Amino acid sequence: MPQGSASVLTRKNRDTIDRKVVGKVITMEKRVRMSTLCYIEKDGCYLMLHRVVKKNDINKDKWIGVGGHFEAGESPEECVIREVKEETGYTLTSYRYRGIVTFVAGDTEVEYMSLFTADGFEGVSTACDEGILEWVPIEKVHELNLWEGDKIFFRLLAEEIPFFSLKLVYDESGKLESAVLNGKAMRRIADGSWKLCRD
Repeated sequence: MPQGSASVLTRKNRDTIDRKVVGKVITMEKRVRMSTLCYIEKDGCYLMLHRVVKKNDINKDKWIGVGGHFEAGESPEECVIREVKEETGYTLTSYRYRGIVTFVAGDTEVEYMSLFTADGFEGVSTACDEGILEWVPIEKVHELNLWEGDKIFFRLLAEEIPFFSLKLVYDESGKLESAVLNGKAMRRIADGSWKLCRD
């Protein structure tokens, strides 16, 4: 074997091992995203978005509010104003920052969502390229096809809970595994709703 071959092989092996280790670390890292979601209120209704347009949409057939992901340098308020304008045509004139929702999905996805409600807007509505917009009476929203965790924060909104932090952990099939409100664990009760655990 020529002199230096052992060190060359060692270097090649080390490079291969390094690539495998880096690949595993990247795979294990959670992808972190930031977004906003807004429920616009008018005449006792929320403006809901029925996600029926996009293919391969994680929200396919679900009803959600309007919003989207942050652009570089945006504050939550800037993001929600821009996203509402893009998705509805409306410009918000009165809105409230209601809470932060941490979504954990499987082993690789984490999303921090700033949750807003709005009761003032101006402009002319436009079609949304992500689904169908519809005004739904607030008391009927729970009858829609919602994410299970959304039902928790709708209740918090209805109860006028001050600014809250809600963590929702979903498994890979989209089932809600756990919920934590303001650092305190919640549990699913017999009727399927979630309540704070008692000490």
